[in-house]
Amino acid sequence: MNYREILDWMFTRLPMYQRQGASAYKIDLNATIRLATYLGDPHKNFKCIHVGGTNGKGSTSHMLASVLQEAGYRVGLYTSPHLKDFRERIRINGNKVSKEYVIDFIQEHQPYFETNQLSFFEMTVGMAFQYFSMSKVDIAVIEVGLGGRLDSTNIVTPEVSVITNIGLDHTEFLGDTLTKIAIEKAGIIKQNKPVVIGKATSETKHVFIEKAKLTSSDLYFASEYAKEGYTTDLKGNYQKENVKTVLQAIAVLKSRGWKLNDKHVQKGLNSVTANTGLLGRWQILNEQPKVICDTAHNIDGLQMVLHQLQQETYETLHMVMGLVANKNLEAILPLFPDTAVYYFTKPNISRGLNEKFLRKQAEKFGLVGKDYPSVAEAYHTALQKATKKDVIYIGGSTFVVAEII
Repeated sequence: MNYREILDWMFTRLPMYQRQGASAYKIDLNATIRLATYLGDPHKNFKCIHVGGTNGKGSTSHMLASVLQEAGYRVGLYTSPHLKDFRERIRINGNKVSKEYVIDFIQEHQPYFETNQLSFFEMTVGMAFQYFSMSKVDIAVIEVGLGGRLDSTNIVTPEVSVITNIGLDHTEFLGDTLTKIAIEKAGIIKQNKPVVIGKATSETKHVFIEKAKLTSSDLYFASEYAKEGYTTDLKGNYQKENVKTVLQAIAVLKSRGWKLNDKHVQKGLNSVTANTGLLGRWQILNEQPKVICDTAHNIDGLQMVLHQLQQETYETLHMVMGLVANKNLEAILPLFPDTAVYYFTKPNISRGLNEKFLRKQAEKFGLVGKDYPSVAEAYHTALQKATKKDVIYIGGSTFVVAEII
């Protein structure tokens, strides 16, 4: 099989949360543990940082990788989902895993995957861990896919665990309160390994304190980290929170013997995009009209992004918007400005929310516009109608942004 055929097999023949929802979510780590054993436990051959949270874990992971790269380390980076190419998920020093490796890995182990009915995510985690082991990385930054306690990445023993924040997302799997979700996220805290919490609330802080005591883990709250003055090339205002989390994690790494100085930190934070290839976080695609895309897709993330959007200067705001099904529309739609012109659309995945249904639901909250059967058509229509003094925002779903970038 060629690369395209390999990806088609991975995406269509095996369960995958992003495409199928609940049927791809497993209730334990047994399949991942068996896979790791089958592969020779590659995750035990490199050091790592494990990053979870509701929002900000992708940006935080990329920032950490960039800083470590600037310090001269060979750095693996595992993230999800990808935007344009599957290989974005697995990188070393910013370079994507080769197509040849993806092909060879799947073809070599395909009988095992089929026999054991592994999920897309389990296969991909195994692929990443073996690649990092084979490539002899100094350290890998591993981003949690979903939750924490039962996530396939949660077989690693990290130098430090990082939990960016807790918000209401994936409640059908993780629980319907912040406390319940925090318990799932806290599942990545390991025995005698330090943990950094990016943002805690009265509903979640006690969860982390109790879990840290139970595991004898040193606990650090990034909100209490005093050092200021660092900037980043990632433009969203919400990145200020992520920077503090990264700084606290770097301080912990330094205390554990990692050679990192202020020069590495500042240069790394200001070279995240160049060093790691991060896309879709308050990314400016065009200047006149100004086109902004962002992958924020849950209540907390959208609140921050839409607040920043309202600070932009424009004559008319155009919103290219699409969502996936099972979102709480009653909670999400009121966040969007009712003064904008909307281009409702459906991301090209099976879980995409029908654009006509979305338009009708949005009208209940004063969000007015037309519906379009594809993201491309919605975006091109917005470009045609916008003047140089307007702003176009593209978002609502990672998959909407992926189709534009």
